[in-house]
Amino acid sequence: MTDTYKPSPDVPLEINPAGEVEALDTPEPELHQPEPGWVNPKAPELLGRAAALMHERGKTYDQPEGERSMGKAVEAFNAITGRNLRESEGWLFMSLLKLVRSETRSEPHQDSLEDNIAYSALYAEARGEGR
Repeated sequence: MTDTYKPSPDVPLEINPAGEVEALDTPEPELHQPEPGWVNPKAPELLGRAAALMHERGKTYDQPEGERSMGKAVEAFNAITGRNLRESEGWLFMSLLKLVRSETRSEPHQDSLEDNIAYSALYAEARGEGR
């Protein structure tokens, strides 16, 4: 039996003059630098920022009392897919997305960290209310 080389789809390849397959040299990804003004805030400050962000986004997108779009998004998702996702599960999904984004960077990403705090609070609210 012959072993067949199966390259990762993430590794660009080329054939060298000798007809051999080689991985191309790829530059290291650019490291994210902390955003201006991001100076490792403590938990109470992060909570305050997340609360302010929720109120601001609520004014922009939804209701004066804050972010309330997930219920509608989950309802539409369920209608399209035939699933039965709860609103709290929608917030859980968004929180996980932000955590994954944060952990794939070498430096903290302010938006992902603050959004995760807000999504966690919205998850707790929806879950506590059985939504």
